[in-house]
Amino acid sequence: MTKKRKQYTAAALATMTAVVVGATGVVAEQSMYSDVSDSHKYSEAIQVLTAAGIVTGYGDGTFKPDATVTRGQAAKMIAGALKLDTTKVIDPKFSDIAQSNHYYGAISALVATGFITGYEDNTFRSSEEITHGQFAAILTNVSAIYPIDTQMVLKAANVSFNLTSELTRGELASVLATVLAGATTPELPETPEASENFKLSVMHVNDTHARVENFPKLMTAVNDFRATSSESLLLHSGDSFTGTLYFSEFKGQADIQFFNELGFDAMTLGNHDFDLGSSPEGHQALVDFVQAANFPVVTANTDFSKDAIFDGLFTDLISSEPENGQIYAGMVKEINGEKVGIFGLTTEETKVTSSPNKVTFENYIKKAEKAVKAFEGMGINKIIALTHIGFDDSADYDNDQILAKAVPGIDVIVGAHSHTKIEEPYIVDTNTVGEKKDATIIVQAGEQANYLGTLDVEFDEQGVVVAHEGQLIDVAKLAANPKGTKMLAQYKEKVDVFASNEIGVTLTEPLTNPRKNTTADTVSVRSDETALGNIITDGMLAKAKSFTGKNVVMALQNGGGIRSDIPAGNVTLGQAITVLPFTNTLAVMDISGADLLEAFEFSVRQAPEENGGFLHIAGAQLVYDSSKEAGSRIVSLKYYDEKTKAYVDIKADQTYTVATNAFTAGGGDGYKMLRKVYDAGKVQDLGLSDWENFVEHLSSLKEVKTTTEGRITDVAAPVKEAKEETK
Repeated sequence: MTKKRKQYTAAALATMTAVVVGATGVVAEQSMYSDVSDSHKYSEAIQVLTAAGIVTGYGDGTFKPDATVTRGQAAKMIAGALKLDTTKVIDPKFSDIAQSNHYYGAISALVATGFITGYEDNTFRSSEEITHGQFAAILTNVSAIYPIDTQMVLKAANVSFNLTSELTRGELASVLATVLAGATTPELPETPEASENFKLSVMHVNDTHARVENFPKLMTAVNDFRATSSESLLLHSGDSFTGTLYFSEFKGQADIQFFNELGFDAMTLGNHDFDLGSSPEGHQALVDFVQAANFPVVTANTDFSKDAIFDGLFTDLISSEPENGQIYAGMVKEINGEKVGIFGLTTEETKVTSSPNKVTFENYIKKAEKAVKAFEGMGINKIIALTHIGFDDSADYDNDQILAKAVPGIDVIVGAHSHTKIEEPYIVDTNTVGEKKDATIIVQAGEQANYLGTLDVEFDEQGVVVAHEGQLIDVAKLAANPKGTKMLAQYKEKVDVFASNEIGVTLTEPLTNPRKNTTADTVSVRSDETALGNIITDGMLAKAKSFTGKNVVMALQNGGGIRSDIPAGNVTLGQAITVLPFTNTLAVMDISGADLLEAFEFSVRQAPEENGGFLHIAGAQLVYDSSKEAGSRIVSLKYYDEKTKAYVDIKADQTYTVATNAFTAGGGDGYKMLRKVYDAGKVQDLGLSDWENFVEHLSSLKEVKTTTEGRITDVAAPVKEAKEETK
């Protein structure tokens, strides 16, 4: 039998939204959104659908009625307006729509009713923008079951359709409000029993390193994601400290204001969050940061008990009711009635790559096992490890892949430290001996808030991951959140004034700071001599000689401490500080030739692979052979003898005075032989800022060399063809 369609007059349709308001019991007295005035052409429809829970706005209080709509977003809104059951659904088996996808339920319900279809290649393409023509086709399909007249609905909704134009949020809201007002719910096809699986959405960032200028766009990314998934987690995997002038100037307080606005659920601590431990104030900036947080901090293997500044701020227990501004081993978070366990891990490498001082770090495997056992004892079988140990870092310390294999029960690892851009979630489904295990998903989102990582994961009743989908959202492509831009302005003004001061140096070519980010990259600041490294160490050597009056024979700078390049043009103070952001001081040490040779063996032990402890030098020449066994690679190490005006060999049985930064002098990056010298009282910290020394030296140069000089040579490296000079 053919259902009789109801024909609406324009007058009747004009009153339909009032009917919807009455049906929902909610009256929209005034606009809910800052960008939708009461006089807006779609205001009433937007308010009504919002009150009915069919549409939502963004975290900044806007609706963005002129923004375009994707196929997935449209599916969710249409299903809501038609009151379809999106839980008891038949899987349409689109190749690009996993069951954990935000729009899976809505898409499946609409496909089951015949309202929408996918493409011929068995995809749905939920992220594609929907056109007026595509939406009109859906309405036509809907009208076969619902008693509506498509043309009259479009007219009443005040939407001028152009088949190839993209549909906007306001237009869609207006049409759906009209449909909802006039349609009665028909009898729809029966669907199977609802799945008992639990679906969780996670947003994540890591290694943001005070890149505060990226946070307004990050806010847009987070708000957009929440608009489609209100019940989601936002996690930070550590290293918010150090890296820009925002940190140099505000010591984390600019970052924490944004983190609170973003609404993080939890954060762990990274190695660089302990960078200020050697300052006169110790870890006070970290304490202030944690106390200001509107969320808990978790790290299960960090022991703060020997540093009184953290008294009352931490506990090594799992908290089922965590408080904001406190540090725990782990915490419980309830999402949609399900409890999720979250614990943190901080790399043991912190003791050699930062300045934790009295704060110590315990074995990550043992502490992870303890945390998982605690959660399981509480009946929690969905567990997230929020880690700052590196995706594929050295097994001598810790990394996520070993963690996933070694500790059963961890479902998701949200990682950091290695700054790895994991485009698609990485799955570990075997243990340390190669036996099959329940899947552990590892994600990481690069660095500096350039990306917002997203992960949709589905668990069965036993807490086993049965489906997942994840991606990285390129934050640079988004518009800045207006509130975030306003927040940034108060910090940016001060930073810009400080940073824009020119130091009186103009570069005709950039001073690069290369990394091996792809297989095609052959040079890195962490494995090769660079012009920038040479200039930095030249300045250290000159300052150490003039300040102490001693016969300082060479200067050393760890490659991991050089953090940015300097482009061609007038050099500013801000650029110089960004190169050396860790506020290290200059130190001199009296060291035996034997210990110095051992230090350089350690420097090149991983070459040609990258190593943050790789040493740049001034006043010396190093020749080594990376094809030899680590520990036996040094061919020669010479220093420039002022008396003979020639390079002479370092002798194991003699003592030399060398300059370096206080971090390296104290054994940073694993230099135990240098720590031995430090502990013997043979290191003098001169208290001179590394970036100030760098600026002073750079400003003194008549010519800035942007090419290397052969200070460090690997005889096993391929011979590079000399570039022809241009005249």
